[in-house]
Amino acid sequence: MTERTKTLQLRVGVGAVSSPLEVGAERAPTLARELAKTLINIGCEVVELGTINSPDTATSAGRKLAESHVDAVAISAVCWFEDYLILDLLEECNIPILLWAIPGMETGALCGTQQLTAYLKQLDVPFTCVFGEIGDSESLSRASSFLRGAALKSKLRRSLIGIAGHHVNGMTHTAPNEITLKKVVGPRVVRMDLPALLERAKAMSEKDAMELWAKLRGKAGSCEVDDAEGIDSMRVYAALREAVDKDGLDAITVGCYPHLMGRVCLAASLLADDGIPMACEGDVHGAVGQYILQLLTGQPTHNTDWLDPVDDESVIFTHCGSGSFSLAEDKQNITLGSVRLMGQGVCALFTARPGPVTLVSINTHQRGYQCALLEGEAIPTEMVFPGNPVCVRFGKPVKQLIDWIHEMGIGHHWMIGYGHVAAEVRDWAKIAGSELHIMEL
Repeated sequence: MTERTKTLQLRVGVGAVSSPLEVGAERAPTLARELAKTLINIGCEVVELGTINSPDTATSAGRKLAESHVDAVAISAVCWFEDYLILDLLEECNIPILLWAIPGMETGALCGTQQLTAYLKQLDVPFTCVFGEIGDSESLSRASSFLRGAALKSKLRRSLIGIAGHHVNGMTHTAPNEITLKKVVGPRVVRMDLPALLERAKAMSEKDAMELWAKLRGKAGSCEVDDAEGIDSMRVYAALREAVDKDGLDAITVGCYPHLMGRVCLAASLLADDGIPMACEGDVHGAVGQYILQLLTGQPTHNTDWLDPVDDESVIFTHCGSGSFSLAEDKQNITLGSVRLMGQGVCALFTARPGPVTLVSINTHQRGYQCALLEGEAIPTEMVFPGNPVCVRFGKPVKQLIDWIHEMGIGHHWMIGYGHVAAEVRDWAKIAGSELHIMEL
């Protein structure tokens, strides 16, 4: 089976820009190296560009960036510089740019970045600018967020989201506009042949399926279903995993409701641990949201409905029981049981672990796509719904949130990832362009 990358890999071009006449220009090579070292220390793969101080060096740097397939470029502004140096670079490789202006009263570095950003803004070039010594913690945090947003854009533009079956009838907002999704968000939708998948599942030997089932059953605290249901679930998992590898899919969704409820839930749990998010109910948007959060957090995610408040600041989120075992608050309390409503198949039933969380809900918009964004804190809860309930406290009135969801037309599916990564999501949206709308309260 093909290994999947569960986190973003940042590939960044790094250099320094200067005009030879200006005070501080001689520091350019040193500061370029310092910035490269700083970004390597936060996990970036760096392509070093050296000093950019003439049209020729700018063009050469841009061509090197294009050949290296970087996600963004980070440039240290060490003194005043001509704006066309960066423009010539971007003509060769049009990518997001991080400008790091170095303090210096006589150098004019900040003047240089301000005159450049006035130009870049008019050209709709994605950029951000920080001001401070290289390594300054606040500047580095801002730079890291921007670069991760750029890497997310790059990754999504190359991603493939598979859908088996169709979105649930009567759940219209989960249906993607495939062309607009590709244009605005990035992924391409790949159709998976559901009847062929189910036939492929039948072909797996009972012995091999039983071995997988026995191994999985041993990881749960208790099991309330018979082996026949478990064997069927393992066969479906194997068929889906084979299809994922065959087509190089990054995330998938299955039109499970109502007939496949319970039959595909354990597949979602296992695929999550393989680095392949799987959304319920044929929701391509949900699969994209899960993939985004997985890339930013490096962990499996929850695929949920927004259910009822439990107090003025907390809400229960859950689906039927398709979460990774790693998301359980107590793995000894995981129960393998049949799916609610249908009484068939196998679900992993557990309450979710606590911790800081980020929630996204992606949907079509009258002018492109929208991404609703929330941060909160998952807190311990009881099994108030047969699935994987997550109780999230937001620190603001729930009624206000509910009104916002209705007024903005956000929908009912929310993807939840552990960690606060809203800043990276915002940066990704800005880099992606004006047709991607971030919704925040």
